[in-house]
Amino acid sequence: MTVIKVKFRPSTVGGRPSGPVPMPDNVADNMTNNMTDNARREFPTDGTCADEMVKPFREREKEESFFLFMEDVIFRLKRMGRERTAENYTTAFNSFRRFRNGEDLSLSEMDSDLMAEYEAYLKSLGVVMNSVSFYNRILRAVYNRAVEKGMTAQRYPFRHVYTGIDRTVKRAVPLAVIRRIRELDLPAGSSSDFARDMFLFSFYTRGMSFIDMAFLRTKDLRDGILSYRRRKTGQQLFIRWEKSMQEIIDKYPANGNGYLLPIIKTQGNERLQYRNALRLVNNKLKGISAKAGLQTGLTMYVSRHSWASIAKSQNIPLSVISAGMGHDSENTTQIYLAAMDNALIDNANNLILKKLE
Repeated sequence: MTVIKVKFRPSTVGGRPSGPVPMPDNVADNMTNNMTDNARREFPTDGTCADEMVKPFREREKEESFFLFMEDVIFRLKRMGRERTAENYTTAFNSFRRFRNGEDLSLSEMDSDLMAEYEAYLKSLGVVMNSVSFYNRILRAVYNRAVEKGMTAQRYPFRHVYTGIDRTVKRAVPLAVIRRIRELDLPAGSSSDFARDMFLFSFYTRGMSFIDMAFLRTKDLRDGILSYRRRKTGQQLFIRWEKSMQEIIDKYPANGNGYLLPIIKTQGNERLQYRNALRLVNNKLKGISAKAGLQTGLTMYVSRHSWASIAKSQNIPLSVISAGMGHDSENTTQIYLAAMDNALIDNANNLILKKLE
């Protein structure tokens, strides 16, 4: 069997440091290919042995690539059904790849200087600090996962970049605005009417997120209780069914596909239908905002934030509000909230809806 040995000699060229000379990538690739060819000559009837010899080199190359590792993380997220998280990771990955002009790097090259340059790049594009933090936190999560797997040493490359959360402009609107939106004269059956219904349904259901609304099934409503599991956290919530919710459902005949709301209308490409519907609703809510004379633009997030804000104004305990919205965290308060009597949350929601009457 052919044996290849590579020996590095100290440099004797003036002006250059002594020690090992780095091997160019093309030389390393040629060596790997030559190893394969030589091994196949030793085993002419089967290339399996050659492939097995080269495999450790290929695997190490893959493991050390940050791009390949992050792509693998995204793939695993999708396979686990965490599509929204996978989309967020993809967004951050695409941003970082643009910063690198598509040039990959090894995990060991991730250092604080590089990440500081990336943050400066984002700021130069006018990216707001919360988005800067969003990208940095995702990249940090991927890097830390590689550290946990023993693929690289912990160098704390994110210690000098921003990973906090800035206070944002208030998104909530008062109860009087919710009532004004509900009573706004819109063409029946129009896309604007549909957008308003989705906004109000979210508010009626304690600020349910649009993705959870989209994937509600008719079977989730039983004996006056709507039950669903938050796609973001996996937490299961139970909501007492109210008259205002039923009035919206009655406007849209069931299309037989098993979904409670007319957001996903056909089988297949459900995720795409959800995204298209969200884009349509948010776009129409801008027009509704202008027609209602609001200074702040409406989005589906405004509905969720408004429920929490109005609940707080009605002196509903913060712990009840957090449980009602399905907030998830690892602190002691969340452990207490998980065991809270759901009747308290239902009474809180009923109190808010009665204020609209």
